[in-house]
Amino acid sequence: MQFFKWLRVKVVQLSNWVIFVMSIVMVVMSSLVMVLIEPETFTNLFDALWWVMTTVTTVGYGDISPISVGGRVYAMLLYIVGIGLIGVVIGKVVDGFSAFRRRKEEGMLTYKGKNHIVIIGWSQKAKFAIQEILQTDKFREIVIIDQLKKSPYLDEHVHYVRGDAADQDTLMQANLSEAAGVLLFADDTIQDPLLTDGKTLLIVTTIERISPEIHSTVEILNEDHIKNFRHVDVDEFILSNETISRLAVRSAITNGISKLFSQLMSHGIGDNIYEIPARSDWKTYRDAFTSLLQEGATLIADGNKMDINRRLNETIPVDARLFVICDKETFDKIRSEA
Repeated sequence: MQFFKWLRVKVVQLSNWVIFVMSIVMVVMSSLVMVLIEPETFTNLFDALWWVMTTVTTVGYGDISPISVGGRVYAMLLYIVGIGLIGVVIGKVVDGFSAFRRRKEEGMLTYKGKNHIVIIGWSQKAKFAIQEILQTDKFREIVIIDQLKKSPYLDEHVHYVRGDAADQDTLMQANLSEAAGVLLFADDTIQDPLLTDGKTLLIVTTIERISPEIHSTVEILNEDHIKNFRHVDVDEFILSNETISRLAVRSAITNGISKLFSQLMSHGIGDNIYEIPARSDWKTYRDAFTSLLQEGATLIADGNKMDINRRLNETIPVDARLFVICDKETFDKIRSEA
């Protein structure tokens, strides 16, 4: 018993590759040995391999088995050594999957995908953002960066990286350089807006140093602090406090207007805003406006210019970014015909 205990400890201490190679060699060699010892029972190598695999995995179908003394002696040796070795292999595989899942949940793995969206800072706003992204594009990969002990959102398309977002190594672990965009939420745990926006500025500076071309959307608490971001190339700012306050005022003055904003901001409610490519037969905005109107969509903007109705006779530029309001079915039809 002491010998087998010593043997088990030594086998477990071996590297995984050594154990896997030993297992393969044992299975192949045992198959060859059984063909040589008992050729009348094991007429070909596959039958011998079948018996060895059912034996070492303790399945034991019994459809084929050795009948000679030599074959049975070797089978008894295989019971002791083979089953133990395969048991260790199976244990290693199970432990490997468990370790992988644990490291994934704890944000210890490096994300290697591309064209994903990086969300920095976990909060209820980040949760809603993930849900909106997945409603818009259910196959879009998302990477969350925060310092929580475990992933706050479990989904096959959502990955977690644990660390300080102002640390270059953490951003590299999220493969920021290959990302399609980054969404940075303000830290709700900091009460002072000045400190909150200061932390945001530090993170944005690191992001722009690593990936200056990435599209960045940043939440700012105080509009006056935007001027402090002038040396970094932030694509879009979100003024959460001002936006909520202005929407509340609009809703109080005009009953029901908040429902319109909810439809436009969420792809899960009613008609939404979509970007569409310009068609070759559209020369002016009027051409595009009339054509889209007949298809059930309303052209509202080119980029951030929402005065299309006053520029209908102007020629559509090559770099135009046209936005329409319509439902999902109409958008899919327009996109398929582009």
